[in-house]
Amino acid sequence: MSPLSAKAAEATRPRQQEESPLRTAFQRDRDRIIHSKSFRRLKHKTQVFIGPIGDHYRTRLTHTLEMSQIARTMARALRMNEDATEAIALAHDLGHTPFGHAGEDILRRIYDPNFKHNHQSLRIVDYLANGGDGLNLTNEVREALVTSTPVEEGLSSEGMGYGSIESKLVKLADTIAYINHDTDDAIRARIISAKDLPAEVNDVLGKTNSARINTLVTDIINQNWAIAYPDVQLAAQDRKSIELKVSPHVQGPADTLKHFLYERVYIGSEAKAEVGKVDHLIETLFDYFCQHIELLPPELRDNPRYEPIERLVVDYIAGMTDRFAISTFERLFVPRSWSV
Repeated sequence: MSPLSAKAAEATRPRQQEESPLRTAFQRDRDRIIHSKSFRRLKHKTQVFIGPIGDHYRTRLTHTLEMSQIARTMARALRMNEDATEAIALAHDLGHTPFGHAGEDILRRIYDPNFKHNHQSLRIVDYLANGGDGLNLTNEVREALVTSTPVEEGLSSEGMGYGSIESKLVKLADTIAYINHDTDDAIRARIISAKDLPAEVNDVLGKTNSARINTLVTDIINQNWAIAYPDVQLAAQDRKSIELKVSPHVQGPADTLKHFLYERVYIGSEAKAEVGKVDHLIETLFDYFCQHIELLPPELRDNPRYEPIERLVVDYIAGMTDRFAISTFERLFVPRSWSV
């Protein structure tokens, strides 16, 4: 492994625990994430398409698995810590709300303009998971969860900022995964066709999902190969200041594809046709549970940190799957059929 990689032997946790004789600290993080309820719920949370009819559209879980593989490939090639990279990748969307970014936007409006799903991911692993005990993940993984880049920024910005190289690889992999699989899903849904893609995307990145991913991953590995074997020894703080590069030749078409998806898929398309209903559903549930706090799960009601009721309700709603949110709304507000 590169001397710049995260070291499991140096990892620390918020609560000290006896080390495993079989698994590194980052392997234990990965296992705790995979076995958590929050991770399993990702299979019923929206990626882009709300309530699609079809088994092959991505969910938050399949997105997480796809981007995890991309991140691991880059980490292995660059001699970074693959276990740490995988743990960060698997945990990065644990805090996503039901109905994807639509649900997140609604909670920003009705609760806190600063609500972010990645900060909610940290709340889950710190406090909410495991019956309120949290997962006690390593600080290296925890810190990586709250680093984010505004969506309007280009691909290269994902490799900048302050943080471990593993966290930057995950951010790059996240963008690479979603701009490609969302393109694939949008074509499947007939919102766009392959011929609609900008010419530079096809010409530079490739004409298929796998070709585009391969082009982007290969470019990032080639551009950053030198960090695997640095000429000088760097302190831990200096390692976090290293910026990963993307060649302008590849970044341009990748950013073009990203902006194309925002214009044609993410905003105003059939993929967002149900957003108005989602807005009403989440706001109604929020108001209801704020008035009926006794209906929250016991681990939230106990409130050991003495947080406001609204914060507890947001934790509850953010943890819901799409179908649980819908069934809860129907149970509370839709009349039931009955017979004499």
